[in-house]
Amino acid sequence: MTDAYKPAGADQAANNRHLQAWRNTLGNASISVGRSIPIRTYGRLTRAVGLVLEAVGLRLPVGSDCLIELPPGYAQRTTEAEVVGFAGDRLFLMPQTEVAGLLPGARVYPLEAAAVSGNGSPPAEPGSKRLPVGEAMLGRVVDAAGRPLDGLGPLDFSREVPLSAAPVNPLARAPIDSVLDVGVRAINALLTVGRGQRMGLFAGSGVGKSVLLGMMARYTSAEVIIVGLIGERGREVKDFIENTLGVEGLARAVVVAAPADTSPLLRLQGAAYATSLAEYFRDQGKDVLLIMDSLTRYAMAQREIALAVGEPPATKGYPPSVFAKLPALVERAGNGARDASGKGGAITAFYTVLTEGDDQQDPIADAARAILDGHVVLSRSLAESGHYPAIDIEASISRAMTSLIEPAQFDAVRRFKQMLSRYQRNRDLISVGAYAPGHDLQLDKAIALYPKIEAFLQQGMTERADYMEAIAQLEQLFQPE
Repeated sequence: MTDAYKPAGADQAANNRHLQAWRNTLGNASISVGRSIPIRTYGRLTRAVGLVLEAVGLRLPVGSDCLIELPPGYAQRTTEAEVVGFAGDRLFLMPQTEVAGLLPGARVYPLEAAAVSGNGSPPAEPGSKRLPVGEAMLGRVVDAAGRPLDGLGPLDFSREVPLSAAPVNPLARAPIDSVLDVGVRAINALLTVGRGQRMGLFAGSGVGKSVLLGMMARYTSAEVIIVGLIGERGREVKDFIENTLGVEGLARAVVVAAPADTSPLLRLQGAAYATSLAEYFRDQGKDVLLIMDSLTRYAMAQREIALAVGEPPATKGYPPSVFAKLPALVERAGNGARDASGKGGAITAFYTVLTEGDDQQDPIADAARAILDGHVVLSRSLAESGHYPAIDIEASISRAMTSLIEPAQFDAVRRFKQMLSRYQRNRDLISVGAYAPGHDLQLDKAIALYPKIEAFLQQGMTERADYMEAIAQLEQLFQPE
């Protein structure tokens, strides 16, 4: 049949048949694609020595997460690791759990973050982690990865934030110009702490630092308490929450626990997560008390990682990266910017620093003193004599105190320290009866006042001493009877 004799609509019918055939072909292809297994990029494990694994075949930034396959027969099919360094085409990985069961040549898959969080958070940058924050987390205990440890069900959080934060412009910070009541008489009166101040709590093991932290957590005037238990014994985590912090303290607190049996990566992450939680509440305009126990364990975790990837030790076995990490963490605390009405949130932080053998010249203790706004030193001799809290007033200092207190309080603090120092310098003479009253009028006054001074510095664990009460008791100390 020629084109002249084709019936009307024959071309349209042929086009429809061709279109339907294409639709069928595309539909079948779509079904095949849906049933196919997506191609995943992976590398291979080539070396495992100590804490560090080496992999090839992947190109990932430092800080990225990976999944390493485990052989059949293990409860989990994969274990998670993080990229901590590289050399040429080799990636250095550090696992977050035990490495038992890993085989040479095991596949290493990049763990890509979701493009958009389910809570409306912006996309994560490559290599960055985002963990949950929110008002509903108050009263909860979580691990360094944001997973609940308290058995109270899944977390109810409003958003996710990155573990790392951009440095705060120092000129944008509000000044430290108001007092934060911590509920401890000796600190309130003699080592007054301001909102946004960063303090170190220097102590050896077993001198009562956890008890002192618990007192501050229960009795502080701060609205929110963030507790980071980094590298401590697992038994102490439960004991601190139930006995030291108590129900009253936990109700307005979030506890991040990364005990000593976790990997050094999770200990670092736990400290960063606790700081991120504190930053979130500060940005809501709240007064936050951040308690981190301890800064030394954080430094030790970084030392483990740095030495494992080949960084040379510098000061007493600590690589240079340790001393770069400490100020990066501590500087995230402090006051935020204030709005037009003069209101703004603040993070007042207490970092415990373990002094090995009560050595105040330990490299971490020395570095911490240089970057903190003051330090409270706990004395083993005071603790052994039953003096609690065992604060060595002569060795402690608050650098922001002079801009916070009235001249009358400053004069009372100066007189208090003079009397205490005069008595301590002559303590041996007094105790053996070698000093005869009347030879030194100032020492006579110090001897007469010492029972009151000692009683003022002591405080029961369940006793609260607010700021104004502490100031009144200090001034009354020097009034004639």
